This record gives sequence, structure tokens and C-alpha cells, in this order.
Amino acid sequence: MTDVLIYTVVLNLFVEYNDAIIIDSFTISILTAILLKLLLDVILSFEHRVRGFFGAREGAAWKAAGAASMIAILFIGKLVILEVVNFVFGDHVELGHLIDVIVLVIALMATRRVALEIYNKLGEGVGDVADDLA
Repeated sequence: MTDVLIYTVVLNLFVEYNDAIIIDSFTISILTAILLKLLLDVILSFEHRVRGFFGAREGAAWKAAGAASMIAILFIGKLVILEVVNFVFGDHVELGHLIDVIVLVIALMATRRVALEIYNKLGEGVGDVADDLA
């Protein structure tokens, strides 16, 4: 749920400040955030499985093939995101061109990571306060 809220905020900021990204309504931006969350989870899961496959192999050729696979998955994943969003929402959502989608996805992932770090840092102090009260 937190990811969807974060993605909704980031999407709407991009809509406001990037003319290439258009979403017709707030409701559609929430639905787009849910779809992006699902798509990114699938793509990242696939990427981790492929990384594990190539990481278990030894040799320079396997490492080169692994690096090429990662780049291909991440690039093709952005194209998949564009096409799925276009298929599901049609003219109601325009995520811009490939570069816009790459920047958007990086912003989504970075914002999610920062929010997670803040959450974890806030949780570290809770045990200390509880110990002091006891």
C-alpha cells in the first residue's frame, strides 16, 4: 500500500512538471500507480532470477552475458511498461517517450528506497524509547 501511495505522489508530480506525461484524473493516476507497482515487481523479480542464474556461473563469458541480459531486461522492461499502460488505459494515460519512462521509473524506485530508509530509521529509535520507559 505504501508503494502505491508513493507511486501516486511521484506520478502526479511528474504530470504537473513534465508536459510529456499526462494522466486524465487522480483516480486514473492511482490505478496507474497500482499497475506500475505490479509491473515493476514482475520485471525486478525476473531480473533477480536472471542475475542469480548468471551469478551462479563462473567465467568472463557468463559475466558478460549476465551484464548484457540485465541491460536488455531493464531496457525492454520499460518498453513493456509503456505498452501495457497504453493497452490498459489508452488515451487516458501518456507516460511520454522512453527517456521519460526511464526517468519516471528511476524516480519511483529511488523515492520508494528513500521512504523505506526513513521508515527504518524512525523504527530504530522506538526500541530505545521503550527501553528507557521500562
